[in-house]
Formats: sequence, C-alpha cells, structure tokens
Amino acid sequence: MELKNDLLLRAARGEKTERTPVWMMRQAGRILAEYRAVRAQAGSFIKLATTPEMAAEVTLQPVDLLGVDAAIIFSDILVIPEAMGLPYEMVEKSGPIFPATVHTIQDLDKLHIAEPETDLKYVLDAIKLTKTGLAGRVPLIGFAGAPFTIFCYMTEGKGSKTFSVAKKHLYADPEFSHLLLQKITDSTIAYLKAQVVAGANLVQIFDSWAGILSPEQYNTFSLPYIKQICDAIDEVPVTVFAKGAFFARKAISELSCSVVGLDWNMDIAESRELIPTKTLQGNLDPCVLYASYDQIRKEVKNMVQQFGTQRYIANLGHGVYPDTDPDKVRCFIESVKEFSS
Repeated sequence: MELKNDLLLRAARGEKTERTPVWMMRQAGRILAEYRAVRAQAGSFIKLATTPEMAAEVTLQPVDLLGVDAAIIFSDILVIPEAMGLPYEMVEKSGPIFPATVHTIQDLDKLHIAEPETDLKYVLDAIKLTKTGLAGRVPLIGFAGAPFTIFCYMTEGKGSKTFSVAKKHLYADPEFSHLLLQKITDSTIAYLKAQVVAGANLVQIFDSWAGILSPEQYNTFSLPYIKQICDAIDEVPVTVFAKGAFFARKAISELSCSVVGLDWNMDIAESRELIPTKTLQGNLDPCVLYASYDQIRKEVKNMVQQFGTQRYIANLGHGVYPDTDPDKVRCFIESVKEFSS
C-alpha cells in the first residue's frame, strides 16, 4: 500500500521533504486518557502489550489524536529476554523486575535464540493489525533494545542508576558478557527482520543505558553488536538512539544506519559536524513540554532553526513524560510543522 504521508521515510533516506516529520518516543502511553482507558481494560501493562488488538489500538491513538507523522508499535524492549526464556514482570510505579537473572555460562545454556514467529507472534500480529488500521496514512516504526541495554536488565534484574552488576560482568567475566551479548544480538536481528516482514517501515534501536559505559567499553561491548544489527537490516531505514553516549556519535555515524537519534544533552551544531552524511533525530528536552505554550513554541523554533529542515526528524531527546498535558504535546507537534514548512 502506498503511503499518503511518507515524510519520515524520505527524511530518513536523506531525500528532500517539504517540512520536517515529527513523532515522539513513548507517544502511545499515559499522556492520553484514551490509552489509560485501554490499559485499565487490559488490567496490566504486559496484558496490553501481549494482546495484539489492544496494542494496535494504542499504537494508532497518537496518529488520530496528536497528528504525528509516524506510529511506533506499542511494545517493550524487554520482550526479547522473555522470548529467550527469561520472563519479566512489570511492577506498578517501580518498573520491570526479572525474577531470575543470568550470571554464568550455565545460566546462558538455559536461554535460546528467540524465534519471532512463535515467541513474539503477538508483536507481529499487532504490527499487521496496526498496518490495516493505518491504511497507509503514515509509516509504522518497529523497534528493539540494543544488546547492551537488554544485557543490563538480564543481569541486574531491574532498573538501576548505575547498573553496577551488569558492568561488573564486563570487567570480571568478559567471555560470559560477549556470549550473552551475541545471543541477544542474534535474537534481535531475527526479531527486527520479522517486524519488517510484518510491515514495519523503519526500525529503531534503543540503547537506553549506553551512557553508563566508558568510550572504551562502549566500543567493546555495545557498538560491535549494534553494527551487526545495522548490517543485517537492509530492507528498511534503521535509527540508532544511544542515550547519553555523546562520545559515540562519530562511531555511530559510521554504522550502516540511516538515522542517528540525539538526546537533549547533545549539541546540535556539533552533532551535524560529527555526523554530516546521516539524518538526525531529536532532541527537545521532554521537560520543555511543562513550559507555557509560548515557551514551547520558542524552544521548538530554536531547535528547528539549529537542525535545519532537511535530513531531520523532529522528536524529543527521550520519551515524553507520563504527566505531560496532551495539549502541550499538540503544541510541540504543530510548532514543528509550522516552523519547518
């Protein structure tokens, strides 16, 4: 089916666009009352994410209600460890918890490479349903966590400020670390390829915890695995978003990805200089959306002027916060459209 609005894909490929496409990380979520209604009906986050009809419904909501230029499939990066044999629970107000964690080569033997058509069929079904619901209005983004970020949760068992348990493995047991990272990478490649077959028009790799690594560790334990994924996914554009890894922008720009995501700590002019041949995505501080409408418009105008309107996808520097006013979100989206036209 031909896309009515293909701005995101043209921008990702570096083609000319009449204005800058805009979407937001975590756009399908608690900012919308309509999402909260479906979530209440589901009874739990995991039930919502694993019920294709519900996941498709909340994926479509921001397209209908906010006017974004892309949908991103409603799911979680932690579906990969679950598909590998390490289930997780989502605890209200404290986040994901893994009852079991992985620390030894023996633990690794209990895990398998994820088989998307069986282990993750619910995500693929949600993608197919979403594509039907979109009817070619905008592209659909698929995603996965970067191997190092997934490694953090599988070894630590929960969120953390330091991920010291995960980092300890990198120093104390690099052999184990590389074996687990490779297993995650193989699972992720299969998963993203299956998302593309199901209908994803672009895929994003979220390296949410990249910023806790030193540059040397990043180059050893994160970048080579992201490179494998980028090299394997050649059917659609790939976005790499490594939060906090300002030191890795040049290295990421040399991967076979189309788009480099920036967080709000990454200087725009400096990033353009470091990454001259790729499309950039980002990078408004999500907290700007707590400001007045005038201030939001001013910040967006400044951002668009710095990035320029070409080879650029407007977004936040991380996910939108759950208590953000949806009208402030609409102001952000409308301002991008106005100032980039």
